[in-house]
Amino acid sequence: MTQESSPTRRTSPLLAVGVVVGLAVAAGTFWVLDTILAAFVAIVLVVGLAMAVAAHDWDRHASFEERELARARKRAEKWERDAPARARDRAKWEAHQARKAGKAGTTGTDGPR
Repeated sequence: MTQESSPTRRTSPLLAVGVVVGLAVAAGTFWVLDTILAAFVAIVLVVGLAMAVAAHDWDRHASFEERELARARKRAEKWERDAPARARDRAKWEAHQARKAGKAGTTGTDGPR
C-alpha cells in the first residue's frame, strides 16, 4: 500500500512574525503589569496564537470526494487481494451444501429435525 504524500507545510512569514511578537508581548506584560493581570493577558495571547497557528492551513486539506476515492481504492485492492480466500471459502461451502443435500436424500426423512 502506498500512502499519498502530503504537501509540505510552510509557515507564512506574517504568521511567524505574529507568533514572535505575541510571545514577546506576553512575556513583556509580566514586567509591566501585576502578575495576575499579566497571566490573563499572556493566556489570551497564547491561546489566540495557538488558534492562528492551527487555522493557518485550515482550507488546505483533501476534499470529501478525494478521501472517498482513496478509500475506494484501498477497498478494491483489499477485495482483489482476498479473492483467493473467498474462492476457497465458496468451494468449502458448496461442498458442505452438497454433502448436506446428499445426507438428506439418503436418510429418507422429510427434512432436518
